[in-house]
Formats: sequence, structure tokens, C-alpha cells
Amino acid sequence: MNWHDPRSTQELIELALKSENDDVVGILHFRGNQEVFAAASKLCNSQNPRERQLGADILGQLGIPHRTFPDQSLTILIRLLECEQNTDVLNSIGIALGHLHDPRAIAPLIRLKSHPSPSVRYGVVFGLLEYEDELAISTLIKLSSDQDYEVRNWATFGLGSQIETDTTAIREALYQRFINENTDENYEIYGEALVGLAKRKDSRILTRLIEELLSDYVGVLAVEAAEEFADSRLYPALMQLKQWWTKNNHLLERAINNCQEQT
Repeated sequence: MNWHDPRSTQELIELALKSENDDVVGILHFRGNQEVFAAASKLCNSQNPRERQLGADILGQLGIPHRTFPDQSLTILIRLLECEQNTDVLNSIGIALGHLHDPRAIAPLIRLKSHPSPSVRYGVVFGLLEYEDELAISTLIKLSSDQDYEVRNWATFGLGSQIETDTTAIREALYQRFINENTDENYEIYGEALVGLAKRKDSRILTRLIEELLSDYVGVLAVEAAEEFADSRLYPALMQLKQWWTKNNHLLERAINNCQEQT
């Protein structure tokens, strides 16, 4: 990608509107100057939902890697969130607020936690990731049992791996995913729950984790869970796994070292 693209901001915006080209939006993010901010702000005030969506997409990561206009972008996005009806735009606002990661976005986002559109609920989940905040966590707990796969998956990931908070409510939410998602099609959710419970040293998963490490198919998340659990009872299974598992040797070695240290 040519970050120093010679095309004007308006040319890039017109191209992004026509093609939904993420590379073009990335160039605008990197450019991140007053002109881009002004153009994105104008888009957010458009009567055209596609233009409002693009405006939110631009403001969410404006100035990467060194953010520009974060407070102004936050104000515009929250104001738009409170009156927006289009589901695609709402999804983009939630994702943009997640990138900005400002706790002032928590309260406006959680008002949409029961929105009928899964894409909007996904935006809410993404917007609430990494907050050690009671309201954000309780919303992720609710959405970790959502009927939509992606909403459940990301909410489980958020609870399991993206925060340090350890409560009974978090453990129970993760345990429900651990016992209810153990199927091939839902393995990622199951695995994220497994990692989250291992991180919190929840002994209820230990027997199942050993069985999985000794099985014919071992996913990366199971080894990551072993690394997090750091229990010597996992060491023999990990050493047996080492004889054939080649997915991520560095991860496996870390898991072995963590469990060996406990012997």
C-alpha cells in the first residue's frame, strides 16, 4: 500500500464510496490531517447512509499509528450513534468507537445491546472490548450467549482474553460457552472460553483440557489454554503432544515451560 498516495483526499473518498476498498480507507487513516478529518466529519452529516458509514470508518482510526483528532472524532461518533437508524452505519460506529477506546463511549454503546440486528450487536461487542468496567463487562456477559455466532464469539473472546477482571459472573459466562459450544462448527467459541477459564485457573476445565491435549486433533487455543493454566498436571500431555504437533512450536514450548516450572 502506498501511504504517500498522490491522489487528493476527495478522490480517495470517492473511490472508497464506489469500491468499499479498505486500502483506500487505510491511506486516509494514515494521512490523518485536518483535511481528512473535515471530510470525514462532513460525511457523517450526510443524508446518504453509505457516506455516513465511510465517515465513521475514517474517524475510527484517523491518524494511525499516531492518532489525530480523537476527542473531536469521539464527539461526532457518539452524536451520530444517538440518532442513527441504519444498521450498517451503527455497526461501523461501534467498530470505530472500539478503535478509539474511550470509556465515554461505553454508556451510549450499551443502549444498543438488544438491537434486533446482529451486525449492530457485533458493533457493540467490538466497541466494548478491553474495558475493565462493570457495565461493559455485564454487557459482554449478556452478549456471550447471543444467538448470533460472531456476536457470541467476540463477546467470549472479550471476556476470556481481553480483560484481567475475574468474577464469578465472568467465569460462569465462560463456563456456559465451554460446555455448550464444544462442537466442530463452534470450536473457536469453545476454545476462547477454554483460554479464559484457564487464565483464571478454573479447575473445572482441567480434565477436559488434558483429554483434548491427548486427542488426535489439538487446536491452538487448547495449547494456549495450557500455557495460561501453567499446571504440572498438563505437562505429560504436552510432552506427548510435542512428538507430532507442528502448528505453533513456540506456543507449545511456552506451554511446556510454564507447566514444567510447577513440577
